[in-house]
Amino acid sequence: MPNVIKSYVKGVDALNRFTGLVTMHLIFVMIGLLLYSSISRTLFDTPINSVVTISQFLMSAYYLLGGGFSMQEDAHVRMDLFYSRWSPKGKAKADSFTSIFLVFYLVVLLIGAISSTMYTIEVGQKTRTLVPYPLTPIKVLMTLGVFLMLLQATSAFFKDLAKARGVTL
Repeated sequence: MPNVIKSYVKGVDALNRFTGLVTMHLIFVMIGLLLYSSISRTLFDTPINSVVTISQFLMSAYYLLGGGFSMQEDAHVRMDLFYSRWSPKGKAKADSFTSIFLVFYLVVLLIGAISSTMYTIEVGQKTRTLVPYPLTPIKVLMTLGVFLMLLQATSAFFKDLAKARGVTL
């Protein structure tokens, strides 16, 4: 494999690893927020109306920004009827073939995410809740998460292609 591809794979893997490791801590923020809300509602009878909305934003950021890291760690769900019986080269060939469809899907998803984000920015779209929060931050994170997954999918494609050829990246 050319050095430019090796550098790309190394850079994308490092970026998604860093993003995933930082993002995984959002779950603790969300748990703390929900715990605080539960305690304030139960003990002090002062419900916080915005908790559900903020928790949804945090959860969206959590799974969107963690997608590339999940793909890198091979932690996603896979339908495994025959796959586990194949040789590593056979798996790599199948993965590189299916990666083409994944990249196509992520490109279409990225186009939609960019369009949705631009619309939100232009219109100043807000949530339809008691407190109208702007949707721009979560839409930007959505677009960034899809972009990071697209980068990771192409990185995985190059790694699988190299593995199918008997080379390790």
